[in-house]
Amino acid sequence: MKLVRTGDQLAGNYFYQKIGTRIDLRGSVDKDGNLTLEEFDPKGNQTGVFKGIWQVDAADGLVTLAGNWSKPPNQKDNDKKTAFSIHEQPIFFTGDAEFISKQIKESNKKLMFEVAANYPQLTGGNNPNFEKFNQAARALVTKRVAGFKKDLQPEEGEEPPPEGSMGSDLSVGYTVVLAQDDLVSIKFEVSSYYQGAAHPNSYSDVLNYDLKNGKQLKLADLFKPGAKFLQAIASYCLADLKKQDKDSAPDEGAAPVVKNYQSWNITKKGLGINFDPYQVAPYAAGPKFVLVPYSTLKDLINPEGPIAQFAK
Repeated sequence: MKLVRTGDQLAGNYFYQKIGTRIDLRGSVDKDGNLTLEEFDPKGNQTGVFKGIWQVDAADGLVTLAGNWSKPPNQKDNDKKTAFSIHEQPIFFTGDAEFISKQIKESNKKLMFEVAANYPQLTGGNNPNFEKFNQAARALVTKRVAGFKKDLQPEEGEEPPPEGSMGSDLSVGYTVVLAQDDLVSIKFEVSSYYQGAAHPNSYSDVLNYDLKNGKQLKLADLFKPGAKFLQAIASYCLADLKKQDKDSAPDEGAAPVVKNYQSWNITKKGLGINFDPYQVAPYAAGPKFVLVPYSTLKDLINPEGPIAQFAK
């Protein structure tokens, strides 16, 4: 959904991934945060109305909309309501650049699997590096899909799955952690289930991209040459993880080695470190997250690097 607020007036649009047709939005929000958004199809016919609350998070300044959607008052069953919750993403492009979502969707009845993998693509603007970002995002997700399908190929002589048994599936979603004219930070959430497994597996993947220089960022690119950034990050993470769960034992999964810090994102307030299930706690505890403030890393950050602008 793309929504612009001008005073108390709201305007924008959204679309459903499966349908792809743009739905226009018009409405308003009052001084108490009560909002009304009417939606219209391409012919101008009203198809629904959102009513809810406009709230601003005091910590990051981002907006959350929550309430109920219903059919227009003049349509049948307009008393039936569907809850909605929409969270603003930190996207700060100055021009007409925007994200669109693409999807790889496959199913195979013989091998009994389904795939639904989403990835972002940049449109608009005049930065030639947008296409390089698009290629990197598409390649990352395509690689995950190809790996999943390869794992499902039966070995020679292996019997196919019995008819009616539970199949395998792969889903990939993503969150725009930060997007501005010079850089983009994306977090992918990957979930897979293989037939016969005790439970699904999930992990994170990331794409941190320098739109100014047209390259994917490595963690080392953020810091001065030779800086012991892993030790500083690990020290903060270990202390924070133990505060989150006093009974945890994250020493190995959060130790200062490269493999433990492959999943990270850039935010305006700090470096976000993602720890996947099993990495620093039992599977039941789920994933863990630590935000390392730039103030902790200030002396190590490359003054010419992409995050120097946030560490001032």
